[in-house]
Amino acid sequence: MSPTNSRTQHATVVTGASSGIGQATARALSQAGWKVFAVARRADRLQELADETGAIPITADVTDDAQVAALLATVEAAGGIDTLINVAGGARGTSYLAEAKNEDWDFMLQANVMGTMKTTRAFLPMLRAHGEGTVLNLTSTAGLVSYEGGAGYNAAKAAQRALTQALRLEEVTNNLRVIEVLPGLVHTEEFALRRTGGNAEAAEAVYSGVEKPLTASDIADIISYAVNLPHHINLDEIVVRPVAQAAAHKLVRTQD
Repeated sequence: MSPTNSRTQHATVVTGASSGIGQATARALSQAGWKVFAVARRADRLQELADETGAIPITADVTDDAQVAALLATVEAAGGIDTLINVAGGARGTSYLAEAKNEDWDFMLQANVMGTMKTTRAFLPMLRAHGEGTVLNLTSTAGLVSYEGGAGYNAAKAAQRALTQALRLEEVTNNLRVIEVLPGLVHTEEFALRRTGGNAEAAEAVYSGVEKPLTASDIADIISYAVNLPHHINLDEIVVRPVAQAAAHKLVRTQD
């Protein structure tokens, strides 16, 4: 089955668009002819993306109510959207629960859960009014299976997953399509670096010996496919891992 568009041009907000999966998604959808509002906190990164792709850069922190309101107003003035793609999030720290750091948990809960909630809440009236709206949330297999040193990220992604499931039930009568993409191991420039507190060696060790881990572009291709399908088709949950990662506890590494 090949994805087809039912509108002349789709329009989307992509959060977390300054790097990694968000950036790759904004790039993929721009190349597919979508009108893309690329949202993130780093204006310089967004401008580079805009210069490359033609995406519309909007600097905003999706955890801040006033900035989300300003984002909504900007998008409304520019014609609105039919699709919201929540990618902003991330992990911070590898502490066991006994040594949990408040600031790490605060970041993960705000970025993954509250940011998704605030942005979705703001755009729901617009998406309902469109008649064929879509919300796609990027969660993680960390929301499915917990692991040592991941309690904060596990909790945040499980909560974001629960939010997504409730949203699908609540908005089905508004013909809102709600998609969840749950990646496993993805090699991106910042994810592991942030999780390991900026330790480049420890960050690279996350992927050491793994043949062909997923890339940001791989996930962007999946997101693009899902949102380009005819609106009546909903890929509710898409779990995607590299072949080397048969399960959360089974990751094959080659010997050096």
